[in-house]
Amino acid sequence: MQVAILTIGDELLAGRTTNTNASWLAGKITDRGGAVRRILTIPDDRALIADVVAEWSERFDAVVVTGGLGGTPDDVTLEAVAAGLERDLAVVPSVKEQLLEKGRDLREERPEFFEEYDLEFDVDAAASLPEGARPIVIDDGWSPGCVIENVYVFAGIPDEMKAMFETVEAEFSGEVVSKTVFTPAPEGSLRTVLEGVDERFDVSVGSYPQSEDRLGRLRVTGSDEDTVEAAAEWLAEQVETREPPESN
Repeated sequence: MQVAILTIGDELLAGRTTNTNASWLAGKITDRGGAVRRILTIPDDRALIADVVAEWSERFDAVVVTGGLGGTPDDVTLEAVAAGLERDLAVVPSVKEQLLEKGRDLREERPEFFEEYDLEFDVDAAASLPEGARPIVIDDGWSPGCVIENVYVFAGIPDEMKAMFETVEAEFSGEVVSKTVFTPAPEGSLRTVLEGVDERFDVSVGSYPQSEDRLGRLRVTGSDEDTVEAAAEWLAEQVETREPPESN
């Protein structure tokens, strides 16, 4: 499963917010056997979001979009995704009812919050999703996410994003297998070996520099377990290898 991740927000590009969502999603999707092929961060720009979603929805099996859900003027993600997929926004009655219930519960629990801030929810706006979308409504969060065609739209708040992903994570699957070879050889000396494994085996190899244990990692990834194993064995014959220290 070829997946692209699109994170949205001016605050990410300004460095005011750390983009932990992309790395968390990439790890989860990879663990489930998917292959993340693109990660991109862009501003809250309707036209740009729409263009990227339109292009990527054709190119990848799934596109994950996070950020830009909510009730402020810069929250344009759903509108842009709808435009990119040539859909209109429409109020989803079931979502509207869920949000009305949430609003009633919150008003009962914290009436002072509504009085102090003169708070009112625009329920119709919050319940508007691209036509044909499958809503994702979570307990801890106001603005719903959704799935439309092969595009998954999640909140940008990390806890809400994680909760939304967990409702659909079974849909991200694949048969990717991997094996890691550990070596004390400096990364700069591995070019010929890495080119050799690419020529001989239908796998991808990631080279990761030495860490605190002074071992580099050569991660072999592919869809066939026997091929991955053979490639890893070939690598181990070409470079000095060591067992990684046991973690405590």
